[in-house]
Parts: sequence; C-alpha cells; structure tokens
Amino acid sequence: MPLGPHPIGIWGSPMALSEEQIERYLRHLVLSEIGGKGQERLLTSSVLIIGLGGLGSPAALYLAAAGIGRIGIVDGDRVERSNLQRQVIHHTPDLGVRKVDSAAAKMRAINPDCRIEPHNFFLDHTNILELVARYDFILDCTDGFPIKFLINDACVLANKPFSHAGVLRWDGQTITCLPWKSATYRCIFKQMPPPGAVPSCAQAGVLGAMAGTLGTLQATEAVKFILNQGELLENRLLVYDSLRMRMRTVQVQRDPRWAPGAPHPDIRVLAPLGEEPVCELKQK
Repeated sequence: MPLGPHPIGIWGSPMALSEEQIERYLRHLVLSEIGGKGQERLLTSSVLIIGLGGLGSPAALYLAAAGIGRIGIVDGDRVERSNLQRQVIHHTPDLGVRKVDSAAAKMRAINPDCRIEPHNFFLDHTNILELVARYDFILDCTDGFPIKFLINDACVLANKPFSHAGVLRWDGQTITCLPWKSATYRCIFKQMPPPGAVPSCAQAGVLGAMAGTLGTLQATEAVKFILNQGELLENRLLVYDSLRMRMRTVQVQRDPRWAPGAPHPDIRVLAPLGEEPVCELKQK
C-alpha cells in the first residue's frame, strides 16, 4: 500500500556530519532547502540507476557527488569505443571493461562516502522486482522500449518512485512517476510501438551533450524526492529540443481506471520482455 511521498525508513537513524563531510558538502549545507539535516537524508538514502549509458553516466556522477549513501548501478555491457561520445563516466582506458566496474571506480573516486553496488547483468522479469525493492528511488536510464515497460511495471508492483528519460537525435524527454498517485510511463505510452517503427540511437544518432542534460535532470529529481523539496515532474512530461534550445512541459494524466492507492488494473505480474500486457484504455 502507498506510504506517502517517502517510504518508511528512508532516512535511517540520526547521524552527525564529520568535519570532512561538512567541507565536502558545504555548498549543499548553505542551501536552505538542504542544510545539515537534508545532507544526512541524502547520506542515508538509496538510488538504483538502470543503464550506464548516455543518461546513466552523468546521473551516476552527480548522485555520487551529492552524497547519496547507497547507489546501485545495473548494466550487463562492456565499454565500447562508440560509447565514449556520450557516456562520460567511461574513458578510453576502460575499453573492454565491464561498465559497472568502470562506473563504480569513477563514483568511488568522486566520493568515498557512497556505497556503490554494481549489478553486472541485464534485467528481465525474473530478477528486476527483487532489485528495485531494495532502493528508495529508481532511474530508468535505458534505451529500449521493452526494458522501459518492464521497469515501469516493476516499479508499479513494488510501489517505487522512478524517473523515466529517453533520448534520440537532438531530442529528449523525462517524467517522474509516483505509482501511488501520479501518471506513469504506461499512462502515457499504452503499448510498445511495432518493431522497427522507431529507430534506435545506433541507427538515428544522438547528441551526447543532450543526453547528459536529461541524465542530470533525472539526478536532480532523485535528490528533490529524497529531500521532499520543490516540485517534481509528476504528471508533466518535460520535452527538450536541443537543436532549437526549447524546453516545454506537457501535462499528462494518470490512467482514469487506476484509483490512487489501488492496484493497477492491467499490471498484475511481470511478463517476459516483449510480452507485456496491453492497457485497455486507448491513447487519445
């Protein structure tokens, strides 16, 4: 059942910042929305980043720098030369290295306060639910429709808040989803497009800096959620056109069949990738 904007136990036990931590997080401490108590919240929170590509790379770096206490990183790939144009957490000497190992090394170098938990495998319907249940906030930094639907459905079943983002060419989009009350990915996109209908980044290309912007926005939403500060991108899809340097937000609605706090009418169990249920409500 929903537990409100922050699940029970997210803050952990009281703690005091060391002198070294006070120096490290000084620019956070002087922000009235964070301060000492807020930084302690960050240090006792957890975030799971799924995908260490163009979105996950900047998100991982900024969340580690911010002092998120426990960060899970999931990716089954190894670093390739074509990754380096946008996946800024990986460097040329990392070619051939497992992405989780490459990323973990950079994150630990930035901030030894953070406990980095590498998960070197690809997610499917058999392993995702147990994993997302272990973290306070989830970042969907993947680049395929089947995995995005799977992440959405797992977070709905586990009642976990998550940030979705997608990028292609010069364009990107992101939304923050709170399954107990707001619209989720499935409320906007009812079903996957037919195979081949939408080109992949490998086929159509993607601007690296634009992907970095979207990943950084995802990290910002995670920090705001943990701190319970500001306005999240709930029920609002942010659309970014970097070629024309325009950002706009589109209001979206939660599936009207899905009452707040109630189980989703279509998502009951996790299906194998590519076999997800189709929502009955047709997109207008």
